[in-house]
Parts: sequence; structure tokens; C-alpha cells
Amino acid sequence: MNGPSKKIPIPASLTATYLQTQEEQLEVEHKKGKLFIGIPKESTFQEHRIALVPSSVNALTNQGHRVLLENDAGLKSNFTDHDYSEAGATIAYSKEEVYKSDILIKVAPPTLEEIDLMRPNQILLSPLHLPALTRELLAKLKAKRVIGIAIEYIQDDAGSFPVVRSMSEMAGLSVMLTAAELLAKSKGVLLAGISGVPPAKVVILGAGVVAEFAARTAIGLGAEIRIFDNNIYKLMRLQNHLGQKLYTSSFDPVVLAYEIAHADVVIGAVHSKTGRSPVIVTESMVQKMKPGSVIIDASIDQGGCFETSQITTHDNPTFVQHGVIHYCIPNISSKVAQTASQALSNILTPLLMQAHHAGGIENLMYTSYGLRHGVYVYKGSLTNPHLGKRFQISSTDIDLLMTSNL
Repeated sequence: MNGPSKKIPIPASLTATYLQTQEEQLEVEHKKGKLFIGIPKESTFQEHRIALVPSSVNALTNQGHRVLLENDAGLKSNFTDHDYSEAGATIAYSKEEVYKSDILIKVAPPTLEEIDLMRPNQILLSPLHLPALTRELLAKLKAKRVIGIAIEYIQDDAGSFPVVRSMSEMAGLSVMLTAAELLAKSKGVLLAGISGVPPAKVVILGAGVVAEFAARTAIGLGAEIRIFDNNIYKLMRLQNHLGQKLYTSSFDPVVLAYEIAHADVVIGAVHSKTGRSPVIVTESMVQKMKPGSVIIDASIDQGGCFETSQITTHDNPTFVQHGVIHYCIPNISSKVAQTASQALSNILTPLLMQAHHAGGIENLMYTSYGLRHGVYVYKGSLTNPHLGKRFQISSTDIDLLMTSNL
């Protein structure tokens, strides 16, 4: 039989407030921050796009944000300085003035000269273009202690890459039309077949968005297509989206080598979520292709999926190696600059609006994994492990760096 329980006396001072009215604890709202956004004029890669169109600038300035635009920055997208000034932007007539902004938004990677104009804690939103990235450029960005965010690596809540998807839709449509033109010029071959003459054979590497829109265009033109990807779910989804059975295969080395050797056009459309695109086609495979065949590497902005790929420009879009025409432009969508600018603006404007409610882009980074995923340099530290491995530079996880700054 248990003995009498012993009660531990609790001081009245600890229990006296149990039944008293308590203070309401509400979530503290971030102070809405006014953003100071700078949009410089691009001078590399024959870049014709602009990050924000006048309607987006109008929406931002109506919220009290300041947008500073370098003169004629939107001209190649058919937007005039007058369009922007009417939307509330301030027109700057020197690049130095634009680079005083807190947030810089570019559609081409920064040059070494542009990095010289930056300052610590400044936020840079721009593409990376991995093949053009150098150790010197990374070192300068680190030395300037800026926060560099690669827009092509920003993820949305669903885990997809909105900038990549939007630009990929345009790239997929464009590459097949470009391939038809190059094939006609090099071999006098019509991409589509006619009565009594078989169509050209097109091989597409990857089953993502570029592949889907390239395949849709190729089918519309009447070409014979082959699609390769190691993700069977993607291949199934692609067939469902296109509404018909297609020739699909995993990256079987024997099958792939055979199809590439007999192809008239090969489209590289392989995207990496973290770093460089994998090399799918070796130089020896390119050597076995038919003379006058066409390679279009839509993955070149991530390094390319052909071993023979090298960056080309809109002024000089192609080169010939082993008798095969290579088209390797990293900003394919710049050919349709106004449409591409509108698409970019539709993605970046809501992001900036979210930053407004969070109290700034850096505050938004604390709550948005998708935005943090795009950060590659943070206040003097490299945060992208792929770049660290490529350039033999130590990298630090962005979550650790941001936690240490709390």
C-alpha cells in the first residue's frame, strides 16, 4: 500500500496570474521597405532584353519604390525613355549613377568594369552564364561583398525555375525555326518532308520545357523526332502534353550514338538544377555526324551538353567543327526581346513586391528558400558548391551565413 503522497508547495507568486487577463501576442509585421532599384544598359552578349517593362515600373513606383534607369536601356526592346519616365522611373545619364542603387537588376552577367562600380551589401539580380564565368569575376564579387543572386536558379514554391521555364518556352520555339533555316542553308534540306521525300531527322536531348516546345514546333513542321532523357516520368509527361506517341529513349550510349550519327539536327536541352549541365554528346560522337548537320545547344548558358560547344553571339551565331554547324547562343530569347522582357518582368515584379512586404530582399531571403537557392555570393563568401568545386574556392552554405547574421 502506497504511503501518503507528498505535495510540493508552489509559491503563490507563480500562480497568481493564471486567471488574470494576459497581453495579446501578435506577430510583428516587418516594416515595409522602400526599394531603390537600378537598371543599367547592357553592353555584352548583344543583349536586347530589359528586366522590367514600363507597366511593371509603374506598379513599383506607385508603391513608393524608386526605379533608376540608364538612358536607352530599353530601346532594343522597343521601350523608350519616355515610356519609362511616364511610368515613374528616373532616367540616369551615367552608369555610375545607376550603380548607386541598392538593388541592381541585369539580364546579362556583370562585367569586371561594372563590378568595380558596386559597393558592399548591394544586391545583384542577374544571370550567371556559367561558360563565361571566370575566377577573377567571382573574386571581384566576393571582394565587393555584394549579394549575388542568379535569376535562373531562383525557384518558386513548387520547386520549378520560373525564369528558366519562361525563357525555355521561347527558346524551344526559336531553336527549331533556327534549325530549319540553318539546315536549308547548309544542306539544302527542308526540315519537313513532302510527298515522296522523307522529313529530316531531329534528335532532342532532354524532356523539359525547351524539349517540349521544340518538339511541338518540329511536329508542326513535319520533322521526324527522337527524344532522349533518363527521367522516364518526364518522357511520359512530354508525350501526354503533346498528345501523341513519340520515339523516346533513355540515354542509352549505343542507341544515342546511332541516332546522333544519323540525325540532321540535334538539340541540346538539358538543364541542371544546381550547376553545370552534364556533357551528353562527346567530341567523337560529333565527328561521326553527317557533314552539314546542325547542333543547337540550348544548354550553353549552363556550360552546354556537347563537348564541342562554345559560346556564340547573335552577331556571329554559328561555327563549324568536324563539318557540323554549331549554334550556341546563351540568350536565345533575346532575339524576341520585347516578348522576353515582358516574360522576365512578370516574374521579377511579384518578387520585388514580396520583398516590399518583407522589408527588403535580404529579409525575404530568410523566409524564401527559392530565393536563397539563387544566391551564389553573399557578403564576401561563395555559397554555390558547384562553383566552389569548379574554381577550387571554398564555399559556405547560405543558410549558415544568414543564421550567423541574425
